[in-house]
Amino acid sequence: MDGVLVEVGESYREAIRETVQHFTGELVSHDLIQDFKNQGGWNNDWLLSHRLIADRGVHVDYAEVVEYFNRIFLGENGDGLIRREKWVPEPDLLGRLAQHATLAIFTGRARYEADATLLRYAPGVQFDPLITDDSVEHPKPAPDGLLLIQQHHPDRQIWYLGDTVDDARSARSANIPFVGVSMRANPRHADITKTLYDEGAFTVLENVNELEGLLR
Repeated sequence: MDGVLVEVGESYREAIRETVQHFTGELVSHDLIQDFKNQGGWNNDWLLSHRLIADRGVHVDYAEVVEYFNRIFLGENGDGLIRREKWVPEPDLLGRLAQHATLAIFTGRARYEADATLLRYAPGVQFDPLITDDSVEHPKPAPDGLLLIQQHHPDRQIWYLGDTVDDARSARSANIPFVGVSMRANPRHADITKTLYDEGAFTVLENVNELEGLLR
């Protein structure tokens, strides 16, 4: 979902930066966050925020980090950093794709976070199923979410689109072809593209709007 359907540089990534700054006084760079994402194992932004705080010699309870992160991300009545998200698909793209394929989501978001964004930008689109972090025992890079989708559609060929190392490793563990997404607007575009190919992507798109051409 993030980095594929939604550009989150000013929402989730900024929430990491502001959370770390709140507890440590230091504003970490987007490059540092990307370095962790490229390592794999840091799909959960709460855990990454906690790790970056600890790396700066500050000891804070994980629950306190989660509470502050959610407060600035969601805000009051959904008016927090989540409002800075940018929806990537062109108008009607998902509707056109749904004429030829079933759309499903496996995201590291909590269900309430996924629902908030989908209700705002894609209220008429059905995702069958919608697998969130709450749905699985083991989050990415474990394949649990993709295996649930396979069980839901046992006779369908599945492709998985993602923008991180953890997405690629989850797809590889589930034996599902992986399509990488590396947005050209990202200053690390070339680096991320190479990383996704190295992790097994059979192709890397600049954004989800190129998917129709790939399917043809």
